[in-house]
Amino acid sequence: MQCNENCGCIVFHEETLSRIKSTIHSDNTIESIASIFKILGDFTRVKILEALKEDELCVCDLAHLLGVSKSAISHQMKFLKSHDLVQQRREGKMVYYKTKCKEILEIIHSAYVYKKERA
Repeated sequence: MQCNENCGCIVFHEETLSRIKSTIHSDNTIESIASIFKILGDFTRVKILEALKEDELCVCDLAHLLGVSKSAISHQMKFLKSHDLVQQRREGKMVYYKTKCKEILEIIHSAYVYKKERA
């Protein structure tokens, strides 16, 4: 048993805590993970990613589908692109976007399953 300096309580399971501590990701990694959830914390960004899971779409189509302005979609597309979650393809004057990261879609799907099972 050892006194923990943070809270003054006695630690009874040092071996267990040591084993668990070795499995926890580094603070930098956890910060990166938390930033992903911050990205997904925006309603419009999640809807955009949901829409792009099936096919590529242009800003006009996304704006119409989501019921928001083209300006709002463009802003979010710039943000999603800067975080490497979508990619674009130019065809003449048109720019089409698609999801670049299938793992992000898996996170969204997992959240959907989690919510559905608890409804």
